[in-house]
Amino acid sequence: MAAERIEILKDILLDLHHGASPESVQEQFNQHFSGVSALEISLMEHELMSSDTGITFEDVMSLCNVHANLFKGAISGVEVPDSDQEGHPVKVFKDENLALRAALLRIRRIISNYTDPENKSYQTEIIKGLRHQFQLLGQFENHYDRKEKLFFPIMESYGHDAPPKVMWGVDDEIRELFAAASDLVQKLPQADIAELSEKFEAFAKEFEEMIFKEESILLMILLEIFTQDDWLAVARESDAYGYAIVKPSEKWQPKRQSFSDKNQSEMTSQLQTELGSDNTQVIETPAGQITVSFTPKEEEAAADRTKPQPFGNGYLSLEQADLLLNHLPFEITFVNKEDIFQYYNDSVPAEDMIFKRTPSQIGRHVELCHPPKVLDKVKQIFKLLRSGQRDKVEMWFKSERLDKFVYVTYAAVRDKNGEFQGVLEYVQDIQPFFELDSDYNRDL
Repeated sequence: MAAERIEILKDILLDLHHGASPESVQEQFNQHFSGVSALEISLMEHELMSSDTGITFEDVMSLCNVHANLFKGAISGVEVPDSDQEGHPVKVFKDENLALRAALLRIRRIISNYTDPENKSYQTEIIKGLRHQFQLLGQFENHYDRKEKLFFPIMESYGHDAPPKVMWGVDDEIRELFAAASDLVQKLPQADIAELSEKFEAFAKEFEEMIFKEESILLMILLEIFTQDDWLAVARESDAYGYAIVKPSEKWQPKRQSFSDKNQSEMTSQLQTELGSDNTQVIETPAGQITVSFTPKEEEAAADRTKPQPFGNGYLSLEQADLLLNHLPFEITFVNKEDIFQYYNDSVPAEDMIFKRTPSQIGRHVELCHPPKVLDKVKQIFKLLRSGQRDKVEMWFKSERLDKFVYVTYAAVRDKNGEFQGVLEYVQDIQPFFELDSDYNRDL
């Protein structure tokens, strides 16, 4: 990947940001490129946002569609044999996009039927069908959640942090457009169908642009940088976030060579036999003798998780401490003093979590774990806790998705010397508190 190409791409986008027309920029682009890799686009966006040009991720996000149109037809594809297998995250992602596109088309037809005077007597049935299709289309939230919580952390671990940041910001704008259209659907027949059609098309335009960005840019980056283990991790954790309209019909299991302990022992034994009792062998070469030696690796004894250790005001084994944390009636997350997401407990299955957490998020910077629209608020909370201005920040809200009240606490974690060591977040479903029976002796 030539650095010169990155610089040319960056200069072209800078011209665009400084007011050049999309047409002139397109001509400039066509003069220099017959093909561009998705990785080059990623690196270009990273350099653009991290250089002293004054271009922020908000600037890049505002021209995201113009960028995508610039690259249409010029992006080089990447072929990975496994990616078309049933259950592979790439195939699942593309299948969802097909199903979501189909839902868009059905909604357009239903809106058209609603406005047809000949169908006036069937409006109740049409509204019912429209609401059902919106409910199906609304499952794009699961599609976006998997992208943001599973794809993005792995991308960031390889140094590609610019595309996730920009794409997450656009995702949130698309969510807002969908919410505006959905609100009008629920108000039918009182709502104005023309206004609904206008808001739906505004959403559909951005949504279809995102599908292009996902399949022509995002997935191309992932196919170039992800290992098979990365894809397996995504497949393993996807159920926690759910799917959009369609689900994988089978589990993806690539063919892999087994390197079991038995195979390793056989290989070690064979090597020791070939080298001799002293684990050395002399090999004659035209340049002289070479002595090969082999030292068997000593196996480290695994820590005894059942052995009690001094722990606070008593003794606990690792196994007991893990069990206790997982039996607390809270979802716990710990972010260390370097702002790295380090731990979460398993108080409930991942699919039932209020704030979903999966193993791939461990090791991620806390700022990358949140959508751009709430990032300033998160930074402010951590600043208050780190500085000592506050020991706790508490809030509650009504979750429409879960239909329950949620109580969230961010607490500063300090050692015995008062030094800041991180932030503990605990999240509690407080809906049962509203449903408590006032009779204390009822069940006694």
